[in-house]
Amino acid sequence: MINEIKQLIITSLNLPDLKLSDIDENAPLFNDGLGLDSVDALELSLAIKKQYNIELNAKTMDLKSIFYSVKTLSDFIKEQKGK
Repeated sequence: MINEIKQLIITSLNLPDLKLSDIDENAPLFNDGLGLDSVDALELSLAIKKQYNIELNAKTMDLKSIFYSVKTLSDFIKEQKGK
């Protein structure tokens, strides 16, 4: 699932120069880590909805912790798919 999420990030955010190995699964996705921004978060959440049929709702979910890293995002998706 980790590599699947990394590939989703690369594809959905149009980052062809990035390799799976370039993304640390525990590093922050925003700011000092991968350097994503709020537009990237929106694009990524739309890609997650499309690929996994999971709705991300800022009013009812702690999106900051879900989107913290590839690992936290992967854990969240696995949890949601198991429901």
